[in-house]
Amino acid sequence: MRRKYQTLLDSASEANVRFDDLRQLLLSLGFEERTKGSHHVFRRQGVATRINLQRDGAKAKPYQVTQVRKVLKDNRLLNDE
Repeated sequence: MRRKYQTLLDSASEANVRFDDLRQLLLSLGFEERTKGSHHVFRRQGVATRINLQRDGAKAKPYQVTQVRKVLKDNRLLNDE
């Protein structure tokens, strides 16, 4: 799992993040998923921002990877503390 964290934190890798890996990362961090059509919406208690993901083939959309990174960093969910 640590490798997925590192890939997510690497700003040069935004276009290379697999949708399923990003989805699994969010689920492993306690986010709940709701799917409606092509939209996957993730929520977690204590996190005000909802995360909305859509597939771009097998990959996650790069701008959405950036948004996920910001939410996780702002809520200190990627720290190994």
